Amino acid sequence: MPEHDVRMIVLSTDDLDASIAFYEETLGMPLKFRDGAHFAAMDGGSVTLALATRIDHPMPGQVVVGIKTGDVDGAAKAVEANGGAIVRGPYDDAHERRAVVYDNTGNGLVFYRPLAK
Repeated sequence: MPEHDVRMIVLSTDDLDASIAFYEETLGMPLKFRDGAHFAAMDGGSVTLALATRIDHPMPGQVVVGIKTGDVDGAAKAVEANGGAIVRGPYDDAHERRAVVYDNTGNGLVFYRPLAK
């Protein structure tokens, strides 16, 4: 795996059920994973299309690119050192280590690494 692997695009939704139905019925994307009423992962082929409500979206209202990496902390520091900004520094949630950042032109990125089981 490359050091940084684009794996996910996160979209905002206020109605997770309606969004899941739209992507399943309109585009034929199967549901891969659902976390309650606030997050779903749709099978977009080589990239997961994530649907998230305000509860679980890293930057509600924006499209965010999820990048899998082995070094979340280092990636966040590199972004900040090169003209980007850290929105939420590295932290662990229930499933992964994450950092939420803006790139040097204001695009949202989330670096993540699954937590050891």
